[in-house]
Amino acid sequence: MNRHRLLAEELARVDVRPVRRATDRRLATLLAASLTVGLLAAVAALPGWATAAPPPARAAAAPADPPAGPAGDPGDETPPVEPTPTEPTPTEAPPTLPPPPETTAPAPTTTGPAPSTPAGPADPPTTTAPAITAGPSAPTTTPPVRTSAPGPGAPAPGRLGVRVSTDDVVLTDAYWNAAQTTTTLRITVTNTGDVAEQVRLSYTLPAGLTDAGTAGCAPAEGGGHRCGAWTTAAGARFSTLISVRVDGDAWRRMPLSGAVRVSATAPGVAGAVDDNEGFAVLFPPGPPVPGIALRADGVAFDISGSASELAVRLGNTGKVDADGRIEVVLPDGVTIPAPPAGCAALSATRTRCDVGAVRAGGAAALRLTVSATAEAQRDAPLAGAVVGRLDPRSGQARQLQMSFRITAAAAMATPIATPAPAGSQGVLAAAGGRPGGGLGAAQRATVALIVISVLLVVLALALATVSLRRRLTDPSGGR
Repeated sequence: MNRHRLLAEELARVDVRPVRRATDRRLATLLAASLTVGLLAAVAALPGWATAAPPPARAAAAPADPPAGPAGDPGDETPPVEPTPTEPTPTEAPPTLPPPPETTAPAPTTTGPAPSTPAGPADPPTTTAPAITAGPSAPTTTPPVRTSAPGPGAPAPGRLGVRVSTDDVVLTDAYWNAAQTTTTLRITVTNTGDVAEQVRLSYTLPAGLTDAGTAGCAPAEGGGHRCGAWTTAAGARFSTLISVRVDGDAWRRMPLSGAVRVSATAPGVAGAVDDNEGFAVLFPPGPPVPGIALRADGVAFDISGSASELAVRLGNTGKVDADGRIEVVLPDGVTIPAPPAGCAALSATRTRCDVGAVRAGGAAALRLTVSATAEAQRDAPLAGAVVGRLDPRSGQARQLQMSFRITAAAAMATPIATPAPAGSQGVLAAAGGRPGGGLGAAQRATVALIVISVLLVVLALALATVSLRRRLTDPSGGR
């Protein structure tokens, strides 16, 4: 009996704290491991989340129609609409002629490099031998050697590229003495790719202008025209003339601008490329009225796209003083953000300025700061209009109006895209995500890693809390 009592006392004196310490060490180790795994998983998931969700591309806003003004006032013209290729395409291309000399080299691009070395004559840029007024120019240069070549024995893939440039429809003083005027619009096309291409042309004329029967072109839906295709060699550059008829009252709708677009494809090369440029219809001051003179300089935006300046001069060539007034009418996307003193905005595109008394034989000068959106600069050249008015103290008021040219370096620097899948910019930019706005596979995996990490941390904290409570409530925890 005494032996059993002694054995019980010995067991009671045994120190159990090492066992509890070992348990606490295991819990601390589990907690540290869970926290480490959670942090590593979260850090690894963050870069994947950033790359899996690219920022959405900016959707291009469709230009709105300009506000309709009173009949006979500038600003009544509706911007041209690109033709819809639904009608049969002409089988012949328009006649070609030698291009004008290049004053400056085209802006360098990554997909359609400018040629650099002389080359021999090229094939005529026609597919079905249309009536040619002058032989097409031979390519003056050849593209530079590609920096990356395919493996031995593999043919180099072709690369497409095309550029279009336009002159303006410039009317002389003879326009004011004719019921209608027939003139030409010169368009110059350059194959900036390294393969022979099929190049097609389409153009849209503004209100008051109609096609005068250009060979190889036919009307299309939307008020535009489509032309047959040329076959152009790599580096070839040529021009064509579009015959247009200007109505005798078209000046009432100024400013007027049109649009030209070219597209290029090649056998064996996937996709297509295109380029577009606008053109302005420039009217001289008129209708002629004695006693008043008007002049407006053009507006030019540099490559930075910052605001430019418009200079207008209203002259009084009469024999009496008169109060002067100048109105400026701009195309969509071009505005006068801060009219100076004496000027007020009548609408988003029309500004009126009172220049005060203009002495006989004198003139009033006006300078306005003009800004333009990126879309408007890419559509340049565009046209604006100014209206000058003199109101003498005695006699009838005199008024003249004319148009001026708006150019932008951004239009010349527009990159020529490589062939790409057909689709809007918004669709192409969101290739990493789901079209409905949900999560893609990479995003779901990221979310799963983060959730697992959080659960591990919570589990470790729960185990540590339970262990701490046991130690606090166990009467023998302090032994």
